[in-house]
Amino acid sequence: MKPEISIICPTYNEEKYIQNCILSMVEQDIDQEKIEIIFVDGRSTDKTREIIEGLQKKYPQIKLLDNPERTVPYAMNYGIKAALGDIIIRIDAHAQFDSNYVSVLSKALIELEATNVGAVCKTDVINKTPKSLAIREVLSNKFGVGNSLFRIGIDKITAVDTVPFGCYRKEVFEEYGLYNPKLTRNQDIELNKRILRNGGKIYLIPDTSCTYFAREEFSALAKNNFQNGKWNLLMMKYTKNLDSLSFRHFIPFIFVMSIILPLLLALIWTPFLFLSALSLISYSALIGLISLKVAMNNKLHFPSLFMAFLTLHFSYGIGSLVGLIQLITKKK
Repeated sequence: MKPEISIICPTYNEEKYIQNCILSMVEQDIDQEKIEIIFVDGRSTDKTREIIEGLQKKYPQIKLLDNPERTVPYAMNYGIKAALGDIIIRIDAHAQFDSNYVSVLSKALIELEATNVGAVCKTDVINKTPKSLAIREVLSNKFGVGNSLFRIGIDKITAVDTVPFGCYRKEVFEEYGLYNPKLTRNQDIELNKRILRNGGKIYLIPDTSCTYFAREEFSALAKNNFQNGKWNLLMMKYTKNLDSLSFRHFIPFIFVMSIILPLLLALIWTPFLFLSALSLISYSALIGLISLKVAMNNKLHFPSLFMAFLTLHFSYGIGSLVGLIQLITKKK
């Protein structure tokens, strides 16, 4: 029996998360003979492949492909080309999915005549500590992630500019093209912008959700968001489109530049230092008040919340600055 839905998951060194992801897929409220779950692994050096192969013996719908290039767009393109289903769903190893995730999205895709549909992505952490709970809160807070609806939630079907783990008809990739292999990050955002630019429709659905497990250390949070910020700028270079991103993606960059630029100008005229100080003090006061309110309402650790906001915004903004420098210098 040919599967109707192909679920594709890029993996690389995901031993900590992969089993929960797989189990949430094989427990979907849909006939398992109608789906195939394709893991495209970037030659993991941990136990990721071993875990997948172990569960593959029990669940024949699981398939494992090799991704020598290791990055997500290559993994998705390998998976799409190998997929037997007429519907493609992209998932992530760092996430687990409600039991109705596949059925709700595939049904909505058809009923809405959509190009792509997705669901709200909740944020959680595996190990509950004051630090990790603060990171979880910040990644779900509008002052942390802006007006990203798939993070802050919706209560009705909503047309959006992007969704995290989309559900498409396979023919979409013939019409709009595959994932851009040049983009190490932001490949889903770019694909969705390409779809919208060419008349496609993308919807966020409230009737199901997934849970993404965030980084639990400030260093890991900084590293991840530095790369996200950097690829905001590099994406425009590789796509040649200025509308590949929304304004919210540049707010951390603008904030960081409001500190750095006056510092540089202060080399010419010292009073510019006050502009940097004003920007930093204003930011600290605002984030301090937000952190205090969140800490009191949710019984969370105030210093960890403040540090999480700080880490998220500065790493993202500095990443964008590095991306801009690479664009100007044409450094790879």
